[in-house]
Amino acid sequence: MRKTSRWIILAAAALVLPAGVVAATMSPATATQRSTVAADGSGMYTTVQAAIDAVPSGNTTPVAITVAPGTYREIVTVPSDKPYITLRGLGRSPGDTVIVNNRSAGEHGTTGSSTMFVYGHDFTARNLTIANDFDESTATSGGQAVALYTRAERAVYRDIRVLGDQDTLYARAGRAYFRNCYVEGTVDFIFGAASAVFDRCDIYQKRLTGGPITAASTPAESTYGFLFYRSTITGAADNVTRLGRPWYPDAQVLYRESWLSATIATAQPWIDMSANSWTAARFLEYRNSGPGAAVNGNRPQLADADAQDYTPQKYLAGSDGWNPFDL
Repeated sequence: MRKTSRWIILAAAALVLPAGVVAATMSPATATQRSTVAADGSGMYTTVQAAIDAVPSGNTTPVAITVAPGTYREIVTVPSDKPYITLRGLGRSPGDTVIVNNRSAGEHGTTGSSTMFVYGHDFTARNLTIANDFDESTATSGGQAVALYTRAERAVYRDIRVLGDQDTLYARAGRAYFRNCYVEGTVDFIFGAASAVFDRCDIYQKRLTGGPITAASTPAESTYGFLFYRSTITGAADNVTRLGRPWYPDAQVLYRESWLSATIATAQPWIDMSANSWTAARFLEYRNSGPGAAVNGNRPQLADADAQDYTPQKYLAGSDGWNPFDL
């Protein structure tokens, strides 16, 4: 039985926006609403979704949901009308608190296979794992299986693990900042149209035969797609991992100041996707290092003069000057 929710509300009961002011310009009230999740029944809720469901629609207050160590086999949705939610695992490491499911595209479609859906703006996840443990080797078709689907504005993911096989992390839209995260998969396992920065993250290609890490679908009108900044790229085998391929023609991906292991197919790290040529996409590298780093005709490099325009701050600032780097 669910224990009674004890919301701590210290600010005004309501916040009314003037006409014409959009949510992106609104700061949350200073109150904090708190709840706890524990699978063993020792918290207010036994599932993560139950804690999110209890957040009022149209919420304007920061909500802190702490999740006790354990495995939570469920589908979690953070709706668009429930912003300012933070999920934080209480374990000693991200692997102690795991949100997992095993749906696949064969039965649910690619988006529908997701373990966690994030729509509400100003969402934060810390110190936990989001996983899809569907085994792609068992699928005759529709083997895509998304762990995290994010299309929120100003989403922050710090010290989390995102685990899966094909299509692990779907950065569908919005802006997302990943810091000190671990992401693994097999094919196109970071994909979508969002502006996303992977800052000091570990990216792992887990399949011995390799495959592309990214499949960006950046809109032509968007300057920024995916930035891997001071990150580490490794894999299960040498010379088999591709940096990416263009899901849409104008895909934008930059690996900047990152360490690339020998897993990278150094001679040809970018490849075509269907009719979309990698040479027409906006694929770049800048000052990478490691045995997988090289400069050749198949590896376009960002010019020093342009580097100031392709920083983490530029990727995420948007029109509201968002700066998540100290959050």
